[in-house]
Amino acid sequence: MAGTIIIKKYPNRRLYNTEESSYITLEDVSDLIKKGFRVQVIDVNTQDDVTPLILTQIIMNKAKEDNAILPVSLLHLVIQYGESHLHDFFDRYLETVIQNYLGLRKQMDDQFKAYMDLGVDFSSMAEKTFKNIDPMNFFSSSGKEKK
Repeated sequence: MAGTIIIKKYPNRRLYNTEESSYITLEDVSDLIKKGFRVQVIDVNTQDDVTPLILTQIIMNKAKEDNAILPVSLLHLVIQYGESHLHDFFDRYLETVIQNYLGLRKQMDDQFKAYMDLGVDFSSMAEKTFKNIDPMNFFSSSGKEKK
């Protein structure tokens, strides 16, 4: 992973990349993060770390474009429980959960690509695997898998 880039936030809402000695936009900050950099945004007047505010603004802008970046049910939970219950979870576990998911997803994608490169015929494998499964009656009324 690339290093941390210090960004200064001025009162006029302008952001200054200290690494490149140039003003940047929120989109530029997003691009830096996508390239693997970490950013730290410091308010020049107060010297406060305003990184969470800037990153939230980037997420909000993305949500405006896509109309949904996080599930509504998760947003309700964040509003309902806020810092009192979820802050500890977000701080300790959420990043790890997402990194694990992305790692597993990459492994599965790599494995699938390897199978495809070998010319494995998935259609015959799926036919054998699902031959005796009725997808409309896979689970009994108790919610347990039928044998």
